[in-house]
Amino acid sequence: MKFDYNFGNNYYKYFDKYGLKCTKYKIMAPEQAQSKQPGMEYLMTPKPIFDNPEYKGSDKLKNKVAIITGGDSGLGRAAAIAFVKEGAKVVIPYYNENKDAIETKEYIEKLGGECILIPGDITKKEFSLTIVKETIKKFGKIDILVNNAGVQYQQDCLENISDEQFDWTLKVNLYGMFYMTKAVLPYLKSGASIINLSSVTTFYGEPQLIDYVTTKGGIIGFTRALARNLALKNIRVNAIAPGFYWTPLQPACWVKEKIPSLGSDAAMGRGAMPYELAPTFVFLASNDSSYVTGQVLHNNGGQIMG
Repeated sequence: MKFDYNFGNNYYKYFDKYGLKCTKYKIMAPEQAQSKQPGMEYLMTPKPIFDNPEYKGSDKLKNKVAIITGGDSGLGRAAAIAFVKEGAKVVIPYYNENKDAIETKEYIEKLGGECILIPGDITKKEFSLTIVKETIKKFGKIDILVNNAGVQYQQDCLENISDEQFDWTLKVNLYGMFYMTKAVLPYLKSGASIINLSSVTTFYGEPQLIDYVTTKGGIIGFTRALARNLALKNIRVNAIAPGFYWTPLQPACWVKEKIPSLGSDAAMGRGAMPYELAPTFVFLASNDSSYVTGQVLHNNGGQIMG
């Protein structure tokens, strides 16, 4: 498929290529589901657009080293590609999405970038220490941390959330961020940036993602407190609260009937592709945001305002 960089204004044309029809809203994708978290990008139809070839880097992250958890696919992959275009070297810890991870690494290398893959479980403190050790061994420093990895499970009511699900969601989304940030901090110097992924669901209280929303709200609290704690060291800490982007998390979470309507309640009437979030990652990672810390950026198509 030829890349359509003006995707937001060409939903109908884009989906016509797949024999799909848009009626009440601009659909994100046809009905589909995956049975395991965190989902596999290579199984999605259509494939997410993670790179805009018209995006040209300008060395905003030249010689920087970035760790992007869950950077094998979805929003993490889009961030990794944009960082490489801006001159960064990237380290991608991921869970078990080997095919996606290898494809991301190959794409980065075709761009002339450097990338190392580290599979493992971010709920384990030891894995965070391994990531840092391997990063320092390979690149000698760490400048940027993107806490992107996460899981979400659809449940109609609180009673349906098992103790095991609640525990796992908190461990991946909160403990993973805590362990990773704590392991990285001794190596961060003045000018470093930490970017945490929250969610638009935190701000309107998605009723079918109670445990997920709990963690994403916690991430905002963590971001604000840590930002104040590190401000005088000139280490910036910010969060992004994305709306509905077409990533593996969506078909791995929602019942298939919900997929076409995701994002339709945004003011722009649509969900988005991962490449549309990439410049926000670059902004927060670079000196363009040198006076920005403790903030939450809302890339949600107008679903939540104010």
